[in-house]
Amino acid sequence: MLENLTIILLCQLIGEVITRMGKLPVPGPVLGMVILFGGLMIRNKMPQELESVGGFLLRYLSLLFVPAGVGIITNLDLLVRSWAPIAGAIIVGTMVTIAVTGLVMQYLNRRQNVRRETRQ
Repeated sequence: MLENLTIILLCQLIGEVITRMGKLPVPGPVLGMVILFGGLMIRNKMPQELESVGGFLLRYLSLLFVPAGVGIITNLDLLVRSWAPIAGAIIVGTMVTIAVTGLVMQYLNRRQNVRRETRQ
């Protein structure tokens, strides 16, 4: 179990180093997750032990949101003063995400239908 947790944390560390050295606008853990995903794709198989460690981490994922909640509470006055831009960003961001997701799904459905028609 410790070996697989080390693999996950090592991927996160590599991602963090790459983003800091390259001054990339991507969080290090996100890049680390991409690196781990790439390694699993190359291996073409999810090791059972890595899956159990991932499940363990997911079980306690909600604890990682406690510091963010505390940060929101401590900056509540800033949140109250800036509620309109924050609400606007949330609404616009959600609408853009829904629109892009819909367009991508339409594109993929058309592409899949074209492939089915060429096979027949």
